Amino acid sequence: TTMDQQAIAAAPHLKLIARAGVGLDNVDIPAASAAGVLVVNAPTSNIVSAAELAVSLLLACARNVVPANLALKSGKWARSSYGGAEVQHKTVGIIGFGKIGQLVAKRLRGFDVHFIAFDPYVAAAPEGFSDVQLVGLDELLERSDFITIHIPKTPETTGLIGAAQFAKAKSNLRIVNCSRGGIIDETALFDALSTGKIAGAGLDVFVQEPPKDNPLLTLPNIVVTPHLGASTDEAQEKAGIAVAESVVAYFAGETVPGAVN
Repeated sequence: TTMDQQAIAAAPHLKLIARAGVGLDNVDIPAASAAGVLVVNAPTSNIVSAAELAVSLLLACARNVVPANLALKSGKWARSSYGGAEVQHKTVGIIGFGKIGQLVAKRLRGFDVHFIAFDPYVAAAPEGFSDVQLVGLDELLERSDFITIHIPKTPETTGLIGAAQFAKAKSNLRIVNCSRGGIIDETALFDALSTGKIAGAGLDVFVQEPPKDNPLLTLPNIVVTPHLGASTDEAQEKAGIAVAESVVAYFAGETVPGAVN
């Protein structure tokens, strides 16, 4: 549902727009602000679900879970075709070390990996993450065996990972994006995957959703899901409760949690 300038202008009595989730791409926040309409979301409702999905895609890429599953269901016992890689002792690069990035690190610690992270807004590793080394983006790309992305889509981050970045990567790199479509340049990703420049990818998000005639979907070394980051019973319940609390607080004249304008 899109709340753009036209929709907001058509509702002269509108007081509040509540988004039961994190992303606000579908809400024209400047138009809402100009009309005196408060916008709220539920910024922490899906962070656990998003982190768990990122780990799921990372592991699925490492062990070729999806193509092996499809092959076996089609009657092929092709063990030799789906050899994978262990995660243990590998370097995991986390792009964006906010709440979700930190949850991913916590969940991957049991795999005995080495962590590096890039986040221009984090000057030092937060308390409890002394095992995470903060590095520049180029160094992260050069050193990582796995990369997982957890940053918002902004003009600065759109196309952050493109051909020049893949050129710096290891050939065994597997990259996961559960944040927003467009942070990875899809054309560059297709070229890197189809030529063996990198080993694999896991995507939950796309530039166009649902993706239409996207060549990435033809590749065997990519795992894709239809934007499932917040699609758990628990995340949906948390989001509903959070925005309901914001609505109640607004009409009670109290400070509104989750207000973005």
